[in-house]
This record gives sequence, structure tokens and C-alpha cells, in this order.
Amino acid sequence: MIEAIHLDKYFGDFAAVSDVTFTVGEGEVLVLLGPNGAGKTTTVRMLAGILRPTRGRAVIAGRDVAEDPIAVREMVGLLTELPGLYDRMTALDYLRFFGALQGLSPARQQERSEQLLRRLDIWEARRLRLGEYSKGMRQKIALARALLHEPPVLLLDEPTSAMDPGSARLVREEIGALKQAGRTLFICTHNLSEAEFLADRIAIIRGGKVIVLDTAQRLRRQLLGAPLMELRLRGSLDGILPALQEMVQVTEHGPTWLRYLAPEPETLNPRLLQRLGALGAEVVTLSEVTQGLEEVYLRIVSAGTEALSETASLLQRRGETLP
Repeated sequence: MIEAIHLDKYFGDFAAVSDVTFTVGEGEVLVLLGPNGAGKTTTVRMLAGILRPTRGRAVIAGRDVAEDPIAVREMVGLLTELPGLYDRMTALDYLRFFGALQGLSPARQQERSEQLLRRLDIWEARRLRLGEYSKGMRQKIALARALLHEPPVLLLDEPTSAMDPGSARLVREEIGALKQAGRTLFICTHNLSEAEFLADRIAIIRGGKVIVLDTAQRLRRQLLGAPLMELRLRGSLDGILPALQEMVQVTEHGPTWLRYLAPEPETLNPRLLQRLGALGAEVVTLSEVTQGLEEVYLRIVSAGTEALSETASLLQRRGETLP
């Protein structure tokens, strides 16, 4: 549904985006992460047909964004980082106006406007001028505008910025519903926990180049090494810790718990549980300690050029397809 093919965008001599290539399938959510100025918003604008690529191509549902921008805009719902609302309009007038631009009938304009305002919990403020809205409410209206014509592809730049936790959760649930309905989503965000929750795959861009592209789980495994496991017992570790240390690499422990690295958890964990049973220990829990996406992200974006090259080579050896 979305194809970026060797996209470059220059502003004078400055390369804002350089050789970006990726695809997003139907019903997939791809999240683009990167520091400020990395090229995220420029990439979104090229995909939406707002900016013409200097080189390369962007294709939405088979339509080239440079050759057929009007058809592309009909198939895309765009939420920009700065929503740019018409502050003197009410929410209903605003959505009806954009519904007319998208070719919706007056009855459908009214129906979709009410649906979205209710779903995004701003129906009660429908008659207020948008200039009276808070930042989070303005973001919701901009999202409603992007969803109004039920596009198959959504390009969302910081969809939950300035929202309170309740509103952000509501928007994440809406994104999940859109995915279940088969919509394709390309999302830029700085919120790493949100990215991990929403994304099927994650791309990280730095200096205009996509450095890595994979699932969050695989990125953690590939860049952070062996999974970290936590074992909790009903009784004390006294007397059995030395036996366990012979089997696993213990990283830390307390009176009734320990953490260890498990390079091959499928084979190591069953053997460990058998040993604990033989020792008479009662296991309360054995689980993987989730290592957040933040560590992966910071390791990648802070690495030097040589380290990034080594990371790319490592991922390729492990079967990852890099852009």
C-alpha cells in the first residue's frame, strides 16, 4: 500500500532525506522513529504528495505521488505535526467543509462528522470555535479530519502529541481499530512506548537515512543480546544458588529471586526448572524481563558511523532485510 523507493529530498545542498526505501503492506502499522531533524516529517510530506522527491519515487496503492497527486490525496488521510486549523470555525462546520472537499454528500458529511466527534470524545464541544480548543482537542479534530473520508492509507505525524493520558489512550485504541479494519498506517512519533504498542514494524531514521527496520522484539534480541529472565521462588535461594550459577549466567539476585541471561531459553529454561524440582525448590514465576525499546533506540541513534555500519552488517547476517 505504501512504497518508498530510493527517496531523496534536497533543499539546496542539504539532504533532508537520503535513499529511503521501505514498503508497508495492507493492514500494517509502520512506525518511524528518529531525533528532531532526522527527516521524518519530510518523508511524510513526500508520501502525501505535498513535497516532490528530488530523486526516487513514492507510491500509494499503486499511484505515483508525483505523477498522480490528486488521486493519492483522495486515498490518504494526513495528520500533520502542526494541524493548522481554521480557528473561527466550529468543529462541525470544519469537518463538513473538509468533507465537501473530499466529495462527501451533505448527509454523509453530517454522519461522518458526528461519528468521529463522538468516537474521539469531543461531541459536546462541537459548537465551540476551534480557537477555543485546547492543544489536545485540536489534535483530535485534526485526526477526525484525516479520517473523515475513510481513506485506506493514513499518514500520522505525532498523533497523540499534547494529549492527556486518557485522550492518548483513546487515540491509540482508534488506531488499533483502524488496523483491524484493514487500514494501512505510517506513524511518526517520539513516544517509544506508544511505538512499541502500535507498531508491527519499526524504522529508525537518522541524518535522513533509515538505519534499521524490523519488529521491536527482533531489534531487542539482535541489538541487546540474550533474553533476560527472572526467577522467583517461594522460599530462600540459600543453599541452591551455587547450583544454579553452574547452569546460568546470573546477573543479579535477592533473597528469593534472581535474574539470568538465557541465550537459548527454549532449551535452558526447561532444564533449569527440572533442576529446581530436583532441589526441592518451589517456583512462583519464571518470566522474561522486557527490555524497553528506549535502550535499542538510544544505542542506534547515538552510535557513530562505524558502529552503525557494524550494526547493519550484524542485522544482515541475522537475516534482516535492510532498506
